Amino acid sequence: MLAVVLLLVLAGVGVVVTRPGPVAGWLGDDPESASTAAGATPEPNPSDVLAGPDPNAPVPTPDGVRAALDPLVGAAVLGDRVNVSVADVISGQTLFAKGADDGTVPASVTKLATGVTVLAARGPGYRIPTRAVAGAKTGEVVIIGGGDPTLAIDKKGYYPGAARLDDLAAQVRTALGGTTPTSVTVDGSVYSGPVYGPGWDADIPTGGSGGAVTALMTDGGRRDPGAEHGAAERFAEPDLAAGKSFARLLGVPADSVKRGAAPAQAAAGGTPAPGTELGVVQSPPLIRMVDIMISESDNLVAEALARQVALARNQPASFDGGAAAMDAEVAELGLPADEITLSDGSGLSRRNRISPSLLTDLVRLAASPDHPELAGVFGGLPVGGWSGTLDERYRTAPGTAPGAGSVRAKTGTLTAVHSIAGLVTTADGRLLTFAVLTDQVPGGKETAQPALDRIAAALAGCGCR
Repeated sequence: MLAVVLLLVLAGVGVVVTRPGPVAGWLGDDPESASTAAGATPEPNPSDVLAGPDPNAPVPTPDGVRAALDPLVGAAVLGDRVNVSVADVISGQTLFAKGADDGTVPASVTKLATGVTVLAARGPGYRIPTRAVAGAKTGEVVIIGGGDPTLAIDKKGYYPGAARLDDLAAQVRTALGGTTPTSVTVDGSVYSGPVYGPGWDADIPTGGSGGAVTALMTDGGRRDPGAEHGAAERFAEPDLAAGKSFARLLGVPADSVKRGAAPAQAAAGGTPAPGTELGVVQSPPLIRMVDIMISESDNLVAEALARQVALARNQPASFDGGAAAMDAEVAELGLPADEITLSDGSGLSRRNRISPSLLTDLVRLAASPDHPELAGVFGGLPVGGWSGTLDERYRTAPGTAPGAGSVRAKTGTLTAVHSIAGLVTTADGRLLTFAVLTDQVPGGKETAQPALDRIAAALAGCGCR
C-alpha cells in the first residue's frame, strides 16, 4: 500500500508537518531494522507533494469572504441550518461567521476533536499494549486487551504496521517453556459500559461502518481483514473472536476460550506463577493511528482513541468516560468547552454537538508552535481530489475544481447531516481554516456534498480581498 505523503507547512506559525522516512518507520515498524536488512536499500525521504502557503500572502477581508460565500451557504440543498466559521490560521482573525458558535451535529468531523485531544492527553508516540500473562491454573493464558483496535492476527492484517497475535503467541510459548497451553481467558476489563454508542442509528452496529467496541479485537473487528476500505462485516463479539484466534495460534481448542480477569501477580504458585507476564506487543504510535482514523474515517479506531483520552485522565474507558474526558481536555487546552458536547469519539452519535468556531479553534491550536504535539492531526487530512474521503470530490462537480489539491479537510455524513472542516489555501497562498456544519439537510449526499465543496472551493479560488 502506498503511503500518502503530505507536507503541510503552516507559514508564520512555525509548524512543519511531514512524515520522516523510511516508509517502514511511518507505519510503526523499526526503521533501523528495515533499512539494515540483508540486501535492503534504504528508502529515500519523502518528497513534497503539496506546496506550502506563502507567509507573505495577503489576508482575505471579511467583506471579500462574505461576497464569495453568502450566495453558497444559503443553497436550498443544504437546508435551513448551515453554520459556518472561517478564520485566518496565522492571525486568528475571523473572516466569516454564520451560526459559528452554535452547537451542531458534526458527524465524523468529531474525529478532529478526538485526534487533537488524544494527542494532547497521550502524546504522538504513545503505543497501546496487548499483554499475555499466566492464569491462575497451570497452562491457562490470559490475554489482556489494552484497547488496540489495529491488532492483527498475522502478517495479513488490515492495518499496516499493526501488532500481531502470532508474535504474542510466539513470546508466550517461549515464556512457558515446557508448560503446554491449555486454555485462553480474555480480559477486556479496561473498558466498561455498553459496547454500542448512545445516539447511534439502529443500523450502525450491523451496517459495517461501526461495531461493538471492546478492549480486545483484531482488524477493527472485521471478519475479513482483506476487505476494502469502508463498510465491512464485523464480529458481534470481537473480543471472543480475537481470543479464539489467539487460542488457535497456541494450539488450544476454541471451546476453551472464555472471558475473565487476569490474576494478580503471585510470588509463588505454578510455573510460571499466576500473573507473570508472558509476552507483550505494542500498537503503532498514536500519530499513525490518528492518521488512520482521519484519512479513512475509521469509527472503531476513533472510539479506541477516545477511550485512551479517558484512561489518560483517569476516567472510565467507556462512551461516557471518553466523551467527558475529551470535553475536559478541550477545556484544559484553553478552548470554549461549552461549545462541545460529546457522546462518542467517532461522530456516529446524533447527540454530539460541536460549534464550527470550536473546530476552527482546534485547527489553529494544532498549528500553534505552543503545541507541537498536536500537529500530528494534519498528517491524515484528506486532500481534495487526491486522497482519503476527498479522493473523488473536487473533480467533476461544477464549481468545485479550485478545491482540488487546495482543500485539506475531514468530512462527516449521517442521514440529513453533512459537514466538512479543515484547511484551505487561497489563490493568493493564504492558509485559512474553515468549518461548515449542516444538520437539517433535506436531500442526500449527491446534492449536499457538492454544495459543501463549492463553499471551500470558493475560498480556494479567490483572494477574497
